[in-house]
Amino acid sequence: MSQRSAFRVDVLEGARIAVFSLKANRLRTVLTTLGIGIGVATLLAIVGIIQGLNTSFHKQLATFGANTMYVSKWPWMIKGDWWKYRNRKNFTLEQMQRLRTLAPFVTAMSPAVSRLSDVAHGGEQMSTVRIQGVTHEYLNISGYEITGGRFLTEADDATTRPVAVVGADVVDGLFPGVSPVGQSIRIDNRTFQVVGTLSRKGKMVGESMDLLVFIPFKTFYSSFGKGRSFEIAMAVEDASQMRSAEDQLTGIMRRVRSTPPGAEDDFSINRPEAMAQTYEQLTGALYGVAVGVGLITLLVGGIGIMNIMLVSVRERTREIGVRRALGARKRTIVFQFLMEASSVSAVGGLLGTTVGLGTAKVVSLITPLAADVQPMTVVAGVGFAALVGLLFGIWPAARAANLDPVEALRYE
Repeated sequence: MSQRSAFRVDVLEGARIAVFSLKANRLRTVLTTLGIGIGVATLLAIVGIIQGLNTSFHKQLATFGANTMYVSKWPWMIKGDWWKYRNRKNFTLEQMQRLRTLAPFVTAMSPAVSRLSDVAHGGEQMSTVRIQGVTHEYLNISGYEITGGRFLTEADDATTRPVAVVGADVVDGLFPGVSPVGQSIRIDNRTFQVVGTLSRKGKMVGESMDLLVFIPFKTFYSSFGKGRSFEIAMAVEDASQMRSAEDQLTGIMRRVRSTPPGAEDDFSINRPEAMAQTYEQLTGALYGVAVGVGLITLLVGGIGIMNIMLVSVRERTREIGVRRALGARKRTIVFQFLMEASSVSAVGGLLGTTVGLGTAKVVSLITPLAADVQPMTVVAGVGFAALVGLLFGIWPAARAANLDPVEALRYE
């Protein structure tokens, strides 16, 4: 018999005996499987939720556009002293006009100022709606699309017209089943005519991007006061040159803001890409903790497998002695015990995968948290569980194979 044939016989024989042994000790098998299953389920449930959040976040971030930048006194992600940003001087329209003149690489530019207000129509009212004052160019920057009517025009801003473009959540809340275009809404008891509706964007970090109303920038200031800080939103011609454009913009802004040489920038340039990097750093730590918890649980399950396999070796010492006396090779004994350990672990991994995916799906249905487990994560979960069983089964398998046949036959 060739070495390959002998190896195949050993594997098949080991698998047959392993299955028989697992059936003979059902309770032990179930308990061992349960330990591994809990570890895999915990790992996949947490990883699935994190992957879902990442996927949802990047989809929403893509709606900002790869070629957009937002200059503000505030960074999107505040790190350090909040008062440092609070004490920065507000931007002025004159500064924005100078910026437009000095930055030819910018294709669209708009100021953007906002506040939260109550919005009403008829007997319906919505609270904490974001009211944003912008100009006609903002549509080319924000990534929104018009689904009905029109967007704000240059004439709307110049004449401070009380017109509004409403988001999808406002349409659903105040105008169910009817078109809002041409109708009026009240914003803090001020009447505005709806001239357009926006496409739906969804949520960003749990906050709706559709619960908003756009009104002309100058109308906003005349209605709600001029003391508010605004940011400058802009689109750049070449998305592949964003890093270079940001560097140029930094120098231009220092000149526009009359920032002294050597002084720290008194403005922040916010880019969706930079926000994504910060988000990945935050979720990366959470991801590491989740994986660590799952691995610890799998480690505990692996120790349980090793312990039970050692008990199995002790209980079957006489059986091993008989098999060795009848000519069974050491590797046959090793294969048998390794296949027992890895089979139990793989079944636990499969069950844990099912429970973990189900848990992640339930969480995504009953909470705002999304869940999106990649296929390779599932394969890795089951494969790693089988590997845990294999690794923790090595010592019991080696101990069984190295038993002295004579001593094993005498064992009672």
